[in-house]
Amino acid sequence: MKMSNSPRVIWPDGFDEQARFEMPFKGWLSAYVELEEGWRYPVHFSDPIRLQQDLDQELQIGKPYFAVPGLIILPEVTIEVIEQAVQMLWQQGFFASLKAEQSEVNSLQLMHQLA
Repeated sequence: MKMSNSPRVIWPDGFDEQARFEMPFKGWLSAYVELEEGWRYPVHFSDPIRLQQDLDQELQIGKPYFAVPGLIILPEVTIEVIEQAVQMLWQQGFFASLKAEQSEVNSLQLMHQLA
């Protein structure tokens, strides 16, 4: 399953119009970015206010940090801003520094090729 050269955001299961509406108010979203050949990269989008809240929460339980793999800070967490950031980060080679996961569809294709 060859994709275009452009990355694609894989929204969480159950991501609907209500979730889309609430996303800027929550200030965060965990998703995947899928590149060619089905490689997926887990990412976590956060706005600065939510990031500070998450850090404060971790400090309260004794952790002197907040860390999430693939953390991307945005001025606001909306579909448009996420997609723009993903395109620009892809063009800059950002995803090459992350650990990829192969999608289930491509794993099945690979198993059939090896059989």
